Amino acid sequence: MRRETPALRLTVIVGESDQWRHRPLYHEIVHRAHTAGLAGATVTRGIEGYGAHSRIHTTRILSLSEDLPVVIVIVDDEEKIRAFLPELDEIVGEGLVVLDPVLAIRYPGDDAGEAR
Repeated sequence: MRRETPALRLTVIVGESDQWRHRPLYHEIVHRAHTAGLAGATVTRGIEGYGAHSRIHTTRILSLSEDLPVVIVIVDDEEKIRAFLPELDEIVGEGLVVLDPVLAIRYPGDDAGEAR
């Protein structure tokens, strides 16, 4: 049975080559979100984009980039997401953070974790 609840979507956009203490920044964000007990995080690598410096990064062969956009999406209760924001303040030096109110529709499955 599905459950619908209001939630907040946190979207963090950074560069693939951004680092935090010699590790990819997106990796650090996901691990901190996990430690904070957030519901889940997904990282998606962009195929093309540009940011604050207006330089286009792309996967096209002739202009292969090592700094493609990376998007981290986390959806959870507003209170939990807002409590996580200071973690981003500490580690994101350049990037964009977007907060959107959403309706989360959860399909919890059964106790065995099997799809129906």
